[in-house]
Amino acid sequence: MSRETDEVREAIAGELRLMDPGVRATRSLVRQLLEPDFVEVGASGRRWTYEEMIAALPEMDGATESGPRYEPSNFTGVLLSPGLVHLTYETTSAGNRARRSSLWRKQGPASTWKMYYHQATPVPPAAG
Repeated sequence: MSRETDEVREAIAGELRLMDPGVRATRSLVRQLLEPDFVEVGASGRRWTYEEMIAALPEMDGATESGPRYEPSNFTGVLLSPGLVHLTYETTSAGNRARRSSLWRKQGPASTWKMYYHQATPVPPAAG
């Protein structure tokens, strides 16, 4: 298996961890997966900073086992440069679809993959 495939797979694993209710509800676990200079543009259009996301994530959808969960599909990933992976995929949650794009960075051989940027774009019900 190629190094690129391993790096993309590791970034996808991080993305899936961020959708896990146990991780979303635990700020210390989220901190392990987000870069300190993380930014998100959510499906609502709101811009989130690292601190805002850390504070809000435990209260957002997907943070409880009994609440709405994100169902991801169609992951694709590209190694843009050493230590930088771009992922795209779709999610469905409570009947709402979104197309998502994330940048994951790994800075140095001893570091772990962390999300640097995320954007979610809502998909209208009639769109394919």
